[in-house]
Amino acid sequence: MSKLVIVGTVAFDAIETPFGKTDKILGGAATFIGLAASHFNIELAAVSVVGGDFPQEYLDLLSNKNINIDGIEIIKEGKTFFWSGKYHNDMNSRDTLATELNVLADFNPSVPDSFKNAEFVMLGNLHPLVQLSVLEQMQQKPKLVVLDTMNFWMDCALEDLKKVIGKVDVITINDEEARQLSGEYSLVVAARKIHEMGPKYVVIKKGEHGALLFHKENVFFAPALPLEEVFDPTGAGDTFAGGFIGYLANTNDISFENMKNAIIYGSTLASFCVEKFGTERMIQLSQDEIYKRLKQFKNLTQFDIALT
Repeated sequence: MSKLVIVGTVAFDAIETPFGKTDKILGGAATFIGLAASHFNIELAAVSVVGGDFPQEYLDLLSNKNINIDGIEIIKEGKTFFWSGKYHNDMNSRDTLATELNVLADFNPSVPDSFKNAEFVMLGNLHPLVQLSVLEQMQQKPKLVVLDTMNFWMDCALEDLKKVIGKVDVITINDEEARQLSGEYSLVVAARKIHEMGPKYVVIKKGEHGALLFHKENVFFAPALPLEEVFDPTGAGDTFAGGFIGYLANTNDISFENMKNAIIYGSTLASFCVEKFGTERMIQLSQDEIYKRLKQFKNLTQFDIALT
């Protein structure tokens, strides 16, 4: 059974959308990635930090999903990372209302000894130096390292980010970030420029418009499943990443052809995430529901056309 290490935030979110608003609820990149990856037959561990205000019931929830929490440090006198945001009517854009780093400001990750030999590593959105620290703790070069990052780090820690990018196999970013990182408007050209920075594979997420996978001269596109209602997009990108690497770790196959399947799995899981606030939908999700939606995806994308 493959092992997967996930580094990222385990946090509180407060969210407002056109459909309603929440008080502080469970959130964070490592949380969404872990909940998605927990649907695969793999061993996984989350590496993060929380404060003394973080409820034990949330830690128990992660453990009950077979996520090893030995790498989640608890600073009893500290406060947990908190993010608050308000989504616009189009649900694609949002305003950040509050970002409180709290215990995350001095986070020094510690990978559990039993996971230092993990074959798969998912570097969730965090400061690039924290991501680098996790890689340096691994006993051997992992079979696959996936990096997720965002424009914030491009703005304030670009040189550190480039160091991490040079050490990973796959980078997942959205279209706006790909353009910023590469300085190119065309996503095809942007992907080529990012390839030159180190990653063999570039995944560009386009939200409700699907995702693109680039490898050398090969390109694959997967649409997003059309949904009647998008309730809360928070964590959808992290859920996609968790489904993507969870599938690859489960199949132990990192070929371009299998990454196409991983993109579909990631997109399928992300389509559930947006149906309720925060992690609520992912916590309730069953294998049967995933299977049925995968069949929907297959019917959506499969066609037979005679080429003359």
